[in-house]
Amino acid sequence: MKHENKILVREFLLAFWKVHILHHAGEGPLVGQWMLSELREHGYDVSPGTLYPLLRRMEGYGWLRSKADPKGGARARREYFLTREGR
Repeated sequence: MKHENKILVREFLLAFWKVHILHHAGEGPLVGQWMLSELREHGYDVSPGTLYPLLRRMEGYGWLRSKADPKGGARARREYFLTREGR
């Protein structure tokens, strides 16, 4: 596959994953580990190194907000919620 085609496919997949994430966040809070499993169940081999930065970007856009247990430290489980902007 040509480099340009790989970029196009990746951008398309990222857009699809964002919609999928927003859909599930609209149903209730989600966590990254669950979302990885959900996307993999649909045949997408998404790595944590792709998903977690994507969730942070979506939070930065104001589409999601997150909450983590303050006692959990840097790797505390983080729940993501859909915002009005994300809807």
